[in-house]
Amino acid sequence: MGTNDEAEACGRCAMSSAMATTGGDHGTNPFDGDRIELSDDELRSASRHVVALGNIKRRLNEWVRGLTYGR
Repeated sequence: MGTNDEAEACGRCAMSSAMATTGGDHGTNPFDGDRIELSDDELRSASRHVVALGNIKRRLNEWVRGLTYGR
């Protein structure tokens, strides 16, 4: 993959391509106005419960697998 100076680094490339394909120049631009931007730390703090539940699920699966297969 080469570098493209016009591609957004944040993952909005697909949206930009879709806008260009559908002629988004004469309509509302989804990139105009306010956006919700979260830092990595804010995102991690908002998803701690998801990580905790994933760990509980993993431990339960390990326990049941050991009980089932005698390991």
